[in-house]
Amino acid sequence: MGEEDSNMAQAQLGSVALNGSSPKKVAYFYDSDIGNYAYVTGHPMKPHRIRLAHSLIMQYNLYQKMEIYRAKPATRGEMTQFHTDDYIDFLQKVTPDNMDSYMREQGKYNVGDDCPVFDGLFEFCGISAGGSMEGAARLNRQKCDIAVNWAGGLHHAKKCEASGFCYVNDIVLGILELLRFMKRVLYIDIDVHHGDGVEEAFYTTDRVMTVSFHKYGEYFPGTGELRDIGIGGGKYYSVNYPLRDGITDESYKSIFEPVIENVMKYYQPEAVVLQCGGDSLSGDRLGCFNLSMDGHANCVSYVKSFGLPTLVLGGGGYTMRNVARTWAYETGVLVGQDMERTLPYNEYYEYYAPDFELNVRSSNMENSNSREYLEKITAAVIDNLRNTGPAPSVQMQDVPRKPFGGMTDEEEAELDDLDEDENKDVRMTEHRWDKQVENSAEFEPSDDDELARANGATRQSSNKRTFTDFRKDGEVEGTEKSAEATDGKNAEASIEDSHDVNDDTIEDIGAADQEKEPAEDAAQDKTDKAKTDGDGDVGMTDSAPAEEDAKIKEEEPDTENTPAPAAAAVTTEDKENSTDQTAAEKDGADASKDADKPAGDEAESNSDKAETKDKDDPAADAMDVDGDKEKETDAKDAEASS
Repeated sequence: MGEEDSNMAQAQLGSVALNGSSPKKVAYFYDSDIGNYAYVTGHPMKPHRIRLAHSLIMQYNLYQKMEIYRAKPATRGEMTQFHTDDYIDFLQKVTPDNMDSYMREQGKYNVGDDCPVFDGLFEFCGISAGGSMEGAARLNRQKCDIAVNWAGGLHHAKKCEASGFCYVNDIVLGILELLRFMKRVLYIDIDVHHGDGVEEAFYTTDRVMTVSFHKYGEYFPGTGELRDIGIGGGKYYSVNYPLRDGITDESYKSIFEPVIENVMKYYQPEAVVLQCGGDSLSGDRLGCFNLSMDGHANCVSYVKSFGLPTLVLGGGGYTMRNVARTWAYETGVLVGQDMERTLPYNEYYEYYAPDFELNVRSSNMENSNSREYLEKITAAVIDNLRNTGPAPSVQMQDVPRKPFGGMTDEEEAELDDLDEDENKDVRMTEHRWDKQVENSAEFEPSDDDELARANGATRQSSNKRTFTDFRKDGEVEGTEKSAEATDGKNAEASIEDSHDVNDDTIEDIGAADQEKEPAEDAAQDKTDKAKTDGDGDVGMTDSAPAEEDAKIKEEEPDTENTPAPAAAAVTTEDKENSTDQTAAEKDGADASKDADKPAGDEAESNSDKAETKDKDDPAADAMDVDGDKEKETDAKDAEASS
């Protein structure tokens, strides 16, 4: 019954899980200049975190599953769709050099302490707002199903005031763009701080429902009480869920999913804007929640499952390495790609020490949110949602052709034509590479490695092993058995094939110096590990002197002084004890043929090999004394055996 009810609810909502058979189109917005801006020395907000997240996204090859765009920065006219003209004019004019002459304006617009003046302030705001507005415009034109802008999500900015490290409210600008085509838009905020700027902008309308899960009580910005539900036509369309310190993954999931499910049921939005502030993660410099990366990403996955056009934005987050990990992982969730927990090497690899893992773990901090408290707040929130009545509609009117921000279809077609005209002889241009989405059914990667490297991505071979990936014991045993069954040449070929020239991991670097060794040494090492020598030693590894001694032993058969039957007996005994190094060098076929030959012929072949070794091996000449002693000993053994 539970599954039937959920299916009926999804049918009523018109939502289908995105993890189904039909893949969703994801547009990813990133401007490489965003990481160049810095607030002031010691300020917790660091735009560099977006560059870290983008580096991981490229190294995990997530770019192959998305269309990548560098949005046009928002202009002054686009920003004034929400903000006042004089406030935007101030942001455009003020710089660190002339800020002393704008002291009165700084007090008026709350620019100074938390929101300092820094070089490129207006350009930074333009990049942030431009990505959100362009993403909303593409959702409107059904050019994508999900739009991602990690540089956005600055939810504290007011109509004529900066607040909480935020100057221009890109979320409000994006929602205004969505409202041109959508009747109702749902805004969800999982930042640790209350999304006061967005709530204030739509506090009196029912066309936007704002839902915020945040820390409340002696905490910035001090708003977001449970009883703040909207006013006038927007009454009951502002949902606030106040939380206490230390909430865990399980507790957060137990409140997030029921609330969002009822919001979807009663409000029936046509589009969703999700603010993924990373300061709700465990260990954040300014946050006080205890969410892991998986708990945070579960919210993204659950919102995605409703199948609505979704604009995914960044937000807070002041521990850079954790924010970058989480946003990269959530990008993988949005494109439906599993990601290895061992981080690939990237230009900011040292940031993720000491574990170098794609993970943010919860700590052992106390959870101040009791089950009774959460159940009480959840019941009150759902009760307020029942008062919203039927889903609100909007009267029919002409939609303006020109969007508030972003390009029209005609402008985008002109760009495509211009790119083709300027690059007639180029197979893959930067413009086409950004828009290309790799098909998962492709057998081999396409030949765009040069562009990938130029954009900070290095393709990783599938057979490349990580530092901790060593062969299992069973694999070693299987290799040894195959070495025994095959001849020396096949053993050499298998060793060369198993080595990847592109594999630069630690274990292969150590083996690189041995690539030029003869095939006899490689086969000999395999045989010695699997067999027991004449002295009863098992698995002894041969050093360089030992190999010289072994080659001297090959000179044991002497056709002039030793009878042919004795030579045959020596050869048979050597085979039984597995001490003769020629057993590893001979082919399997040759070994079987030699067994059928007469003893005299076998002795002659051994003597010929001994003469060849004398010419080729200078080490044998340097150790004649030891060789003579061993010959005398072997001769006595041969006489005794005869």
